[in-house]
Amino acid sequence: LAMVMRLLLLTVVSWVLKLETNLFTVFEVGISGKDMILIAGGLFLLYKSASEIYHKMEGEPGDTSKQIKVTGFKNAIGQILVLDMVFSIDSIITAVGMVDELWVMYVAVVVSVGIMLFAAEPVSNFVNRHPTFKMLALSFLLLIGFALIGEGLDLHIPKGYIYFSMA
Repeated sequence: LAMVMRLLLLTVVSWVLKLETNLFTVFEVGISGKDMILIAGGLFLLYKSASEIYHKMEGEPGDTSKQIKVTGFKNAIGQILVLDMVFSIDSIITAVGMVDELWVMYVAVVVSVGIMLFAAEPVSNFVNRHPTFKMLALSFLLLIGFALIGEGLDLHIPKGYIYFSMA
């Protein structure tokens, strides 16, 4: 279900990115539906990664309540799917920001879901033992967020620069 939902979300986002007719102009820069998605996606990535870095570095208060609420199977699956959709938005936006071909994004989603099925626990254990890698990944998300905002404002950063920075 997570993979199907991600593929549908990717299809919708890719379709919206074809809306290149300018809707309005800001400081002599035409803003289209595509530009609004890129800017909003970039801002979302900046917010998510910066707040995650902040919470990782400064700590975050835990839940001190003792109330435990039991939920049914259908509700649990529904909540997991909604959370998965919310948390997959950043990876979908990242894919759109890094690649121009839709089929490459589809393959990446299918492969990544396959890898998640088998590697989630070992990767989680590795990242928990080496939190520096989480900071590095969050830094990459900051970079991609800035690149998406730049693309939305017609400041085209060659993808090779972004890939080189990540390497």
